[in-house]
Amino acid sequence: MTIINEVNDKIQLLVNELLQKQTVKGSWNFCFEGTVMTDAYMIILIRVLQIKNEEELVKKLVHQIIARQEKETGVWKIFSDEKEGNVNATIEGYYSLLYSGYVSRNEPLMKKAENYIRRKGGLTKSDWLTRVMLALTGQISWPAIIRSIPIEIMLLPKWAPVNIYHLVGYARVHWVPIIICSNKNSSFTTSKTPDISHLQTRTRDEDPSDGIRIIHHFVNSFVQKLADAPETLRKKSYSKAEAYIKNRIEENGILYSYFSASFFMVFAFLSLGYDRNHPSIQKAFQGMKSYIFQDKDFIHVQNSPSTVWDTSLLTAAMLQAGVPKNHEAIQNARNYILSRQQTKYGDWSLKNQNVQPGGWGFSDINTMIPDVDDTTAALRVVTPFVELDAKYKNAWERGITWLLSMQNDDGGWAAFEKNTDNYLLFLIPFKYEDRVLFDPSTADLTGRTMYFLGKYTTVSPHSKAIRHSKEWLLKNQKADGSWYGRWGNCYIYGTWAAVTGMTAIGETRQSPSLQKGVEWLYSIQNEDGGWGESCQSDWNQKYVPLHASTPSHTAWALDALIAASDESSPGIEMGIRTLLHLLKSDDWRIKYPTGAGIPGGFYIRYHSYNYIWPLQTLSHYRNKFGGK
Repeated sequence: MTIINEVNDKIQLLVNELLQKQTVKGSWNFCFEGTVMTDAYMIILIRVLQIKNEEELVKKLVHQIIARQEKETGVWKIFSDEKEGNVNATIEGYYSLLYSGYVSRNEPLMKKAENYIRRKGGLTKSDWLTRVMLALTGQISWPAIIRSIPIEIMLLPKWAPVNIYHLVGYARVHWVPIIICSNKNSSFTTSKTPDISHLQTRTRDEDPSDGIRIIHHFVNSFVQKLADAPETLRKKSYSKAEAYIKNRIEENGILYSYFSASFFMVFAFLSLGYDRNHPSIQKAFQGMKSYIFQDKDFIHVQNSPSTVWDTSLLTAAMLQAGVPKNHEAIQNARNYILSRQQTKYGDWSLKNQNVQPGGWGFSDINTMIPDVDDTTAALRVVTPFVELDAKYKNAWERGITWLLSMQNDDGGWAAFEKNTDNYLLFLIPFKYEDRVLFDPSTADLTGRTMYFLGKYTTVSPHSKAIRHSKEWLLKNQKADGSWYGRWGNCYIYGTWAAVTGMTAIGETRQSPSLQKGVEWLYSIQNEDGGWGESCQSDWNQKYVPLHASTPSHTAWALDALIAASDESSPGIEMGIRTLLHLLKSDDWRIKYPTGAGIPGGFYIRYHSYNYIWPLQTLSHYRNKFGGK
């Protein structure tokens, strides 16, 4: 069988499988699988709230958490080639199993987990999110760094040199509940709370950093100018923080569409005096339960289901594969996508005023957090129907206007908010601040937006928007020819987005920048013909090979090479054969996380990605080289 016949067969097979998996409302519901954190936190929340009728769920989550534990070492990892293990995941897995009441600390694997935690420095050597959870449930004292952030920061106006709105929204909705809890010195235990104080180490709590002291100084200087008594100001601060949270709760009770933010929101409500049976807490819990993905023996609490993202990308890939736009599945998918265009003014509008809503978000229940990536993905599906139906044309025009308005002043695009300042970066004593607490322009968002504008719109390559974005990409290319991708793993992802974006606006292989990117991709091709990158790249901020090929990495690299080439090459042909082979496999390579959330802390296995990117790449290969 010739390679093009194999490609055609695989495209048809993928399309047929997707047609069977589509829901009646037109969406695709694939799992957004993160780390052990969300499963662990669900068990902890059930126990803290003393919910009696969820034992079956607890047992299933216990089984899943145990299944993810390394059987030789007793540790939990967040990606398979993590060298020793992950201290945060191991603490979360270990603690939640004890809290469930179904696992004893005397079991051999639990003892191994204990030894690992001690060897890594104990509970207080975990990252800030884990330490907050431990403080909230009575296992450690509140870290001084977090405790010293005053609740009065909520009173500072948006124009102040220091204010809570300098953080990007997805970070802010975690920190506001946490600041409430830390200022209240909250700790919640029950008769079933395990004691893991034996995993504490006798280390002095770190003092607040100079940066935190500066923040404290700014806050105090501001509040001293106000006429109210300190007690009144503090009460106002808590009220403003509570209102901030309530204004960002989705219809299903979830805060900002994130499980993790909702977890801390529940503790904030408890800290403010809410009873555990309060309707806001119970509704939040039911919303968090709705994020559970279950399939046969697999169960996982998703942090934020990727329904809109998956449906948009899958529909666009199926159109590339030749599925007619009048096919019932495409019609249903486009209607679903249209129904998820947002009409609310969310936090994105704080620094992007006088622009109508028009973007799309990530998850099905998301109504106030549009992002640039989901918007370009959705608009790719809307575009073919613009001339057929006025409602699609109106949606398209609103979406394009919103998208273009979100371009940063530096020329690039970020994910959620515009011109999120990070000049206060040096004040923040937490890891990966630049990529977690702020929302700077990135190569993946900028490249993918350029791809959409170049392929799906009539925006001129000579327009200011595209010229400025191209300048940003050229400026931010690494010396080896690669680009860093923030929301995927990682340099292959960023380089794919940059190369396909630049070719879409008319750049040719003669472009020195494009040539360097292509040469870099060929230079890291594996001997088997595929591509693979370790999540360790994200930690080290330089490319680290996986020494194995994954479907997503291989598809991304191939898609970039196909876009930048006038004809196929031996490297492309070998890569296509490897991709076809990978799609027949069923081992760790197809389960390796290729999405990025928190550098060093949260990586994602999108269950949809083994469909989306191979289908798109195989279709691009066939459409460009199939007749040659």
